[in-house]
Amino acid sequence: MRSVPEHQQHVNALFAAPRTVTLPASEALGRVLAEDVTATLSLPGFDNSAMDGYAVRAEDIAGATDGDPVTLPVAQDIPAGRTDHLTLSAGTAHRIMTGAPLPDGADAVVQVEKTDGGVDEVRIYAAVDTGAAIRSAGSDISPGHLALTAGRVLHAPQLGLLAALGLSHIRVYAPLRVLVLSTGSELVPAGTPLEYGQIYESNGAMLTAAATEAGAFAEQVHFVPDSVDEFRARLDEYVDREQGADLIITSGGVSAGAYEVVKDALTGHGVEFTKVAMQPGMPQGCGHYTSAAGTAVPIVTLPGNPVSAQVSFEVFVRPPLRAAMGLPRRRRTAHAQVTESFTSPRGKRQFRRGELEMAGTGAIVRPIGPPGSHHLAFMASANALLDIAADVEHVEAGSTIEVLLLED
Repeated sequence: MRSVPEHQQHVNALFAAPRTVTLPASEALGRVLAEDVTATLSLPGFDNSAMDGYAVRAEDIAGATDGDPVTLPVAQDIPAGRTDHLTLSAGTAHRIMTGAPLPDGADAVVQVEKTDGGVDEVRIYAAVDTGAAIRSAGSDISPGHLALTAGRVLHAPQLGLLAALGLSHIRVYAPLRVLVLSTGSELVPAGTPLEYGQIYESNGAMLTAAATEAGAFAEQVHFVPDSVDEFRARLDEYVDREQGADLIITSGGVSAGAYEVVKDALTGHGVEFTKVAMQPGMPQGCGHYTSAAGTAVPIVTLPGNPVSAQVSFEVFVRPPLRAAMGLPRRRRTAHAQVTESFTSPRGKRQFRRGELEMAGTGAIVRPIGPPGSHHLAFMASANALLDIAADVEHVEAGSTIEVLLLED
């Protein structure tokens, strides 16, 4: 059997280096910058008011107090968005709104709460320092300065900055298109009455969601029956489309029994099937599928039991898939004290479901559920995988182990 690192190397080799694409900034959420972004304008672009109030010369109101206010005529109203250039004359005030451009000659803004809010003239009850409530041009960023570095994942604040800099399109690493197929004549869609011997299809939904969460564009192909010819025909139908696929993920049909349609269809067609020394997820396969029309696409074939499929995705597929889109490869890991003793199969690396939490003395993790690969409810309750080395047969309560965090 292959070790986990050996099979990881085989899967990693399927992925090409990240490619770049120019996208509208509005479509770049979660993508990774492929080049540095340098500011071409100032933020703010002009001196403006940080609050609603009155633009003044600080020396004109230097003696203003509650008991002895200074009264100034209001010469102009300046709402945000006014574009003409104004000049404040000595001994006057301009009523100004937050974000509105500061008139020439003004060197401070008095917030409206320190005045009587007058329109034609204003009574000011407090002095302010020069520069008060003014956002200076370029105080956030100025032209020529680095705004964002290549490799940065674009979240809401980064997209806000790009919009503020007037950038409508941005160069990012391209997302990959992932095609997810589940095989099995026993599978039926949710909402359909079950007949005896049938089950609701879950792996496709789970793996499609997993690939989407990883940053890819994932599409699910429903219910490929247990027929080699139909399986290949369905693959060709999707692979040869104009948009194609960058990766195919299948689940089921890779074990040693009869009716293993994925294994039967792909053996000798560029896909290697193997056993990996891990629990769950021993039967694995990967390679390149070539359609009848000659289109070659990387393919990873995962086991059919739902926990095996999800754990295998986390261990083998998610890291290189994210790396191929310029995203950080690995989930976070932590060291935690295990709350109870359990056994692990000799010679196999075990990935056991667990609940990780922070305690006063550090992180603790509680194994949840049995190690069986069909216990999906326990997988759904887990926020971590306990990573147990292949040479460990028994884990004592209180010992420290490494865990893989399943939630960012």
